[in-house]
Amino acid sequence: MHQIAKWANVSLGTVSHVINNTAPVREPLRQRVLEAIRSLGYQPNQLSRGLRLNRTNMIGMIIPDITNPFFPAIVRGVEDVAYKSSYRLVLCNADNDPDKEITYLNELKSYLPAGILLIPSENATDLANAPGPPVVCIDRCPANWKGDTVTVANEEGGYRAGRFLLQMGHRRIGVAAGPHHLANAAERLAGFLRALREANVTSEPEYIQESRFDREGGHSSTHRLLQLLPCPTAIFAANDLIALGALSAVREFKLNCPRDVSIIGFDALDWTEFTDPALTSIYQPGYQLGCTAARLLLARIEGMNKPPQKIVLQTELRIRNSVLRIPQT
Repeated sequence: MHQIAKWANVSLGTVSHVINNTAPVREPLRQRVLEAIRSLGYQPNQLSRGLRLNRTNMIGMIIPDITNPFFPAIVRGVEDVAYKSSYRLVLCNADNDPDKEITYLNELKSYLPAGILLIPSENATDLANAPGPPVVCIDRCPANWKGDTVTVANEEGGYRAGRFLLQMGHRRIGVAAGPHHLANAAERLAGFLRALREANVTSEPEYIQESRFDREGGHSSTHRLLQLLPCPTAIFAANDLIALGALSAVREFKLNCPRDVSIIGFDALDWTEFTDPALTSIYQPGYQLGCTAARLLLARIEGMNKPPQKIVLQTELRIRNSVLRIPQT
């Protein structure tokens, strides 16, 4: 900084104010300092700055599964908002391992991040209530979490899926549900079952099969559903990866979707337009989830002192070709 001050012929304090944005600086002086920074190739030491301020410009983010194509859209939304506000994102993948998740959380805190965004793993425990930087949970919440959350209307999305299948004439419907202990999976199932109750349609327990939120889980749960007698005419998959596994299982049984078995997913990821058939699905706005969570976290970093926020974004039904209307007998 001394070299910059000498090169620009300004005081050390002026250089500090320009670099740290701590006080207004007249534009001619500011431009001289910026030109000196460019000419000298100066890079501020974020670690030293963080130790002075007891925080860095880093935002930590932990996601449960980097291979799940729903999560990158959330990360992109977070990164776009953070970057525009001069924060930098550090991403950790927990592999749905709660021990790895806790390790990442504790290590991130040791680097003095400005804040942390967390999409909890499938087996997450009460990870985030400990003292430290502000934390916002996205998509799902760990047990007993009392802080800020940004989620989607999962229960309403499940209800929409159930109503649509009923409107298309289906009464014998199987469910490839997500992990029952996850709030978002439980809410989707609850909404779906509410739609059936309202239509006075019963669902036997064996027609609800628990699944991991991945293609292999969807394949296994659908395999079990297709062995039931009578076979379901439609399947509600709790996410699009489960639905992809369901499509694979249907083909293995030499059946056709939607002629023999209709399938509806949950996510409406971009690639579901190109499956065969194109997948009808409940859209949830991943990018907007990330943007909203990042804005909420930045507000906390900047000192917002309000009760914990519970922000819920809406879902919508996107109709494609994987659900067939069947005649009522």
